[in-house]
Amino acid sequence: MKRIFLLAACAASLSAFATDYTAPAFDGTADEKTDSTGFVFKDIKLVKTGPVRDQNKSGTCWCFCTTTFLEDEVRRKGGPEVDLSEMFTVNHAYRDKARKYAMMDGKINFAQGGAAADVIYVLRNYGMVPESVYSGLNYGEGKHSHYELADGLQGYLDGVMKGGKKKMSTAWQKGFDGILDAYFGELPTEFTVDGKKYTPQSYAKALGLNPDDYINITSFTHHPFYQPFALEVADNWLWDQSQNVPIDELQAIVDNAIENGYTVVWAADVSEGGFKWKDGVALMPEVKTGDNLEGSELARWVKLSDKERENSTYDFHGPVKEMTVTQENRQEMFDNKQTTDDHGMVIVGIAEDQEGNKYYKVKNSWDTNQIYDGFFYCSVPYFRAKTMSIMVNKESVPEKIAKKIGIAPAKGKKK
Repeated sequence: MKRIFLLAACAASLSAFATDYTAPAFDGTADEKTDSTGFVFKDIKLVKTGPVRDQNKSGTCWCFCTTTFLEDEVRRKGGPEVDLSEMFTVNHAYRDKARKYAMMDGKINFAQGGAAADVIYVLRNYGMVPESVYSGLNYGEGKHSHYELADGLQGYLDGVMKGGKKKMSTAWQKGFDGILDAYFGELPTEFTVDGKKYTPQSYAKALGLNPDDYINITSFTHHPFYQPFALEVADNWLWDQSQNVPIDELQAIVDNAIENGYTVVWAADVSEGGFKWKDGVALMPEVKTGDNLEGSELARWVKLSDKERENSTYDFHGPVKEMTVTQENRQEMFDNKQTTDDHGMVIVGIAEDQEGNKYYKVKNSWDTNQIYDGFFYCSVPYFRAKTMSIMVNKESVPEKIAKKIGIAPAKGKKK
């Protein structure tokens, strides 16, 4: 994974992602999509979800995906269709992240990035508010653009910590919070929705959002299965723990969730050549070698440079043979940094292509001027290889797996 790509991905800074169009909400109706890239996708199962959001020039994918997941949770429980404030969460997360950074003498990550757990942390400790109450756009921009803010926060922190001061002033946290308030606006403590007064905590409670309902799950062999551990990625500043299960069971959890009407937060590596956002597809093509080619194709292959061979692998215009992803090669990709913590999205459905290959339908936060209006199709091999972790409602975990990781039995349909 190249760091430059990661910043472009999670921050969605490319101007092509910035439009004023907002996609309509999915109503859960299956559809067949034919496009100009050689794929024909048929949606097999879709979960109702709201409009695609636009994180624009901000590294806050972690907040956008988890917030839309919580909006889906409110809808699934029969509540109203809500638009929750991402920047309320980002503001609170920055404050607590800065304090931890200072207490750790700057030896942990301080950046725009984060994790799904950050949103649940803010929900638990500070509540939620509607977007209409707190948009976080208090700095002369119509869309989120956090480069100046991020540089300013980092510079401020480095300044107050400069020289390894033995004693920090009593004002540094207020100064830091003041920068956030200047850009995002002061955090609301009380507000009115539909004629009723709320605090952020009472509003979250009124929506039926319980932080204890949600669990992070991952799949790696450098820790024991069926025991929690803190995933070793820089943006896990909370050191939040994920339950660890085999990759087959991780996939089974996603399948069970979608089949039973739950969306899934998906943290994944999107730096692969097979991740083609504008084409609406993510594949893990089998790597071409001289050993699996013959005839004129082999004759052409041996004349290509290494770069041309790499490009050839990802030059697909329709379904291709993909690599077989095992627990072992998945772990190898994580260990050697081929799989890294890039981006957060939401899985909202299951689909198949014209050859019957299975895909997950994924909702992104890079606006909508893309072939599927802000959604794309991720193949099963890509999911198995490049998933860092997922977040689900505990109820959506199949009962057998739930027992293994020590959570309450799942409700509804089991697999």
